[in-house]
Amino acid sequence: MSTSDAFRRATALTEVRTAFGGRAFEAQPQPVPWPKAYGGDTVAQSVAAALRTVGDDRALHSVHSTFLRGVDVAEPVHYDVEIIRDGRGFSTRHVRGHQHGKLAFMATASFHVPEPFSEHGPAMPPVPSPDTLPSSADALAGHVGPDIEYWSYGRSFDMRHVPGPVYLEVEGGRAAHQAVWVRSFDRLDDDPRTHQVAIAYVCDYTILEPVLRVLGLPWRAEGLVTASLDHAMWFHSAARADEWLLYAQESAGIADGRGLGLGRFYTQDGRLVATVAQEGMIRPGRPL
Repeated sequence: MSTSDAFRRATALTEVRTAFGGRAFEAQPQPVPWPKAYGGDTVAQSVAAALRTVGDDRALHSVHSTFLRGVDVAEPVHYDVEIIRDGRGFSTRHVRGHQHGKLAFMATASFHVPEPFSEHGPAMPPVPSPDTLPSSADALAGHVGPDIEYWSYGRSFDMRHVPGPVYLEVEGGRAAHQAVWVRSFDRLDDDPRTHQVAIAYVCDYTILEPVLRVLGLPWRAEGLVTASLDHAMWFHSAARADEWLLYAQESAGIADGRGLGLGRFYTQDGRLVATVAQEGMIRPGRPL
């Protein structure tokens, strides 16, 4: 049951005809136990669509996204990719996601021809090895429900929290930071673009969890409603998403029912892979 099929299905694009000068694709959101699709579906689908329109000589280095409407999991999303610019060193694409005739999502993606250069990044925080930590399925053993099944196996990635997950209760206290080891359940192909899309896909699952920690809200808190508002991601170096990556996260600010999460992906040897910033709506369902 531990497979990466949800990720593969979500990012399987079908190219369709378009009436304007760019290219267009459709992708099917994956089922979730909640009314609207997982935001990482939309980010990864837009990244995959933009990647289909640039040459193999350049790699994605940033994507900036805005979530405008909730996405219905029952219907495919139509992505129009506008070719903004192709220069000698950089390319820019604008992606618009439509569903039910309405604009649901927008993203701007930038690509760069790689150049030899020295690397520097913040140090990876010291955390226990993923082999010493329980998986989500281990942490949720003995509990039942569609959300339990989804958190355990339905997200295509093994996730191991430090200090502990926030599924049913806030384990580890109301700190403004956490870390999550992530790795796809199955081996992915060797195309570096697949792994960039996979990291874009998985980044949205837990980025708001430090905000929930500060507020003392587990995912199962009665009446809790969250929604992704906007998202930015920068890729610094290549890495495989089917090998353990540490996703170090913090709450960067909470106000007016919105929380900002910051995250950094590291390889096990401490190399910085990507940086993420995302703001989300938080409606707790009870006084805080």
